[in-house]
Amino acid sequence: MILPHYAAKYQTNLLDSVIPFWVRHSVDWREGGYFTCLDRDGAVYDPRKYVWLQGRQIWMFSRLYNQVERRQDWLDIATNGMNFLLGHARDAEGRYYFRLARDGRPSFFQRKPYAAVFAVMALAEYARTGAGEQYRDAAVSLFWQVIEWIRQPALLGRDALPGQPSFQSLADSIVIAKMALEIEDIAGDPRLGQLMHNCLDEALLHHDPANGILLESRGGGEEARLYPEGRLFNPGHSVEAAWLLWLLAERIGRSEQLPRIQSILEGSLAMGWDEEFGGLYYFMDIERRPLLQLEASMKLWWPQAEALFATVLAHSRTADARWLTWLERIDEYAFRCFDDPGHGEWFGYRDRQGNLTHTLKGNHYKGCFHVPRALLFSWKTLSEAGENVRRDA
Repeated sequence: MILPHYAAKYQTNLLDSVIPFWVRHSVDWREGGYFTCLDRDGAVYDPRKYVWLQGRQIWMFSRLYNQVERRQDWLDIATNGMNFLLGHARDAEGRYYFRLARDGRPSFFQRKPYAAVFAVMALAEYARTGAGEQYRDAAVSLFWQVIEWIRQPALLGRDALPGQPSFQSLADSIVIAKMALEIEDIAGDPRLGQLMHNCLDEALLHHDPANGILLESRGGGEEARLYPEGRLFNPGHSVEAAWLLWLLAERIGRSEQLPRIQSILEGSLAMGWDEEFGGLYYFMDIERRPLLQLEASMKLWWPQAEALFATVLAHSRTADARWLTWLERIDEYAFRCFDDPGHGEWFGYRDRQGNLTHTLKGNHYKGCFHVPRALLFSWKTLSEAGENVRRDA
C-alpha cells in the first residue's frame, strides 16, 4: 500500500533529519530562545531572535512532546524558549516585539499581531505538557487580545490612512482559525464557538469562484482590481487556508462547506502549479498582470510543505484518487528540490527553474515550523488512515 510508504517517509524525515537539525543548531542554552538564521550546516549567521519564530518552535517541540514521545530533551527545548519568550518578548503594554537581540533586548517592533499569534499557540501547546494552568490562562487571555489587535490595528500603532484601500486580509481570518483550533478545547468560553463560525464565513468571502482560489485581499469596492493587492493570489497561503478551513469546518460541524473547500484546494493547486518546471509559485496575479513582488516566480519551501499535508488530508478524508495524484507530484518535487540529506532539514529558496538560490536553512521567516508541522501532521494522518483501513477490512 502507498499510504504506509509515505507515512514512514515523513516520520523518518521528521525525526532523523529535520528535528535533529534544529536540536543541534538552534537552541541557545546560554541566553535562552532559539537561533533561526542558520546556514546549510547549521552555522549561525545572525544571532538575533525573531519572536514569531520563537513561538513557532516552542509550539513545535511542545507538540512533539505531547503527541510523539514524552522526551525530556524536547520538553527542555520548549521550556528554554518559553522562558525566553515570556521574559523578553513583550513591551510594557503587553505587545509583542518582532525581533530581539540575542540576550533579549528589544530590537524591532513591527506593529503587527503575528508574533503574538504564535505566542498564543506556543502557550496553549506548552500548557498541555503539564507545565501549569497559568500557561493555559495566558494563552486564552492573549488570544482575545490578539482579536482586538486585528479588529483595531490602531492599538498597535497602525492607523488607517485616508488614501489606503479598504481591503480585508485573508491572513487575519487564517490566524484566527489557527489560534482557535489550538485553544478551543481549553478556552471554556462560549464566545469561541460563534467566533469560529464567523472566521470560516469571513475566510470564504475571499473565494474567487472564477479561478477556484482564495484571494489574499477582499473588499476595496469597485476599484479593487485596479490594485495589485486586489488581484493577488498566494498559492501556498490558499492551500494552507484550505486545509485549516477543512479542519475548522469539521470541528464546528459545518460539513456543508467541505465540497467548497475541496474545490478551493483543487483550484489553488491547479492554478498555482508550474506545469513547466514543477512546484507552486510564490505569488501570482489572477489577471496575469505585473506583480510588485519581484520574487513571485520563485519556489519556496513552505508552499510545497503546506501542499503535502493538504493533499494528505484530502486523500485521507475522501479516498479520492485525484488527491493521491497531487500528493505524488508534490512529494516528488519537494523532496527532490528542498530536502537536504547531507546536513538535514530543507532548503528554503529556489528559482523558478529549480536552481538553489540560498544555502540557508533558516532566517527571519524560515524556522522550525512549516516543514516539521507538515511532516508531523502528514505522518499522523496517514497512520490514522491506515489504522482505519485495517479496522474496516
